[in-house]
Amino acid sequence: MKRRFALAMTAIFAAGATLSALPAMAQQYPSKPVTLVVPFGPGSGTDQQARLLAQLLGDELKVPVVVENKAGASGFLAASYVAKAAPDGYTVLITTNTTHAANEHLFKKIPYDPVKDFTPVSLLAVGQMLLLVRPDSPYKSVNDLIAAAKKSPGKLNFGSGSSSSRVASELLKQMANVDMVNVPYKSNPLAITDLIGGQVDFMFADSPTALPQVQGGKLRALAASGPKRVASVPDLPTVAEAGVKGYAMTYWTAAYMPPGAPPAILNTLNQAFGKIMMLPASKAFQDKTSGEVMLSTADGLAKFQAEESKKWGQVIRAAGIQPE
Repeated sequence: MKRRFALAMTAIFAAGATLSALPAMAQQYPSKPVTLVVPFGPGSGTDQQARLLAQLLGDELKVPVVVENKAGASGFLAASYVAKAAPDGYTVLITTNTTHAANEHLFKKIPYDPVKDFTPVSLLAVGQMLLLVRPDSPYKSVNDLIAAAKKSPGKLNFGSGSSSSRVASELLKQMANVDMVNVPYKSNPLAITDLIGGQVDFMFADSPTALPQVQGGKLRALAASGPKRVASVPDLPTVAEAGVKGYAMTYWTAAYMPPGAPPAILNTLNQAFGKIMMLPASKAFQDKTSGEVMLSTADGLAKFQAEESKKWGQVIRAAGIQPE
């Protein structure tokens, strides 16, 4: 009993020491490298965004900023890792609606709380996806794809490397009233590799990942997922224009810290992200990938996330997706 009491008291004093040290850390912040944790693999849209952010944020904060990919398990690994990290500003999650709006509706249980386990920092950008097939695919349009699915229910399959990617296809299934099979991947680049190789029939992928494949002739885009056309591919119709009226699906990226981050560090990072997202390099990235800069305060991100969680829950239920 004495030993357990001593260990408990040691833990309490250690926690107290850590908490009391945070104000001092905030005054010195930043004084060492910052890590941006990404829930998806190298080459994904979120990864591309994070690597640009690392370069620009490093210049702004005057310390090295590195990217660490923790792909897999629908973002569980990265989100759980950041949720348990020290709230000192040196571990920042660069993530999407996958971990913070969709997962809670796609799974019966997730290993983190998307609200309680994080400190919102800033919304960063919004974007849309492209519906992709191989260049030699017999499906030349969205209507061709739907017609084939209706002719052979359950035969066509689609890859998905994120919740956005999966739900975009599931929503197409629901709105077109067809049966197609999901093939999950750790990230969209891995799914694209199999799409090129013929292992899956089609997929939705974020524009930063999809556009180079389309422009390089390795894949063909049938439509864009959002409510308006992709600026860099103006001749490409939206899914709604291609025949599935009312269809629209976008995604967003944002920055979060572990829970309990000091206000001074939160303010420093929010201002830094706001500044670098407005730089020419950031705007050029968004223009190239047909994204749009969308900034917020920390409170603004919290409110936006709550609204998005409600929306994604509605979309997922409407698509008939049962929590796993």
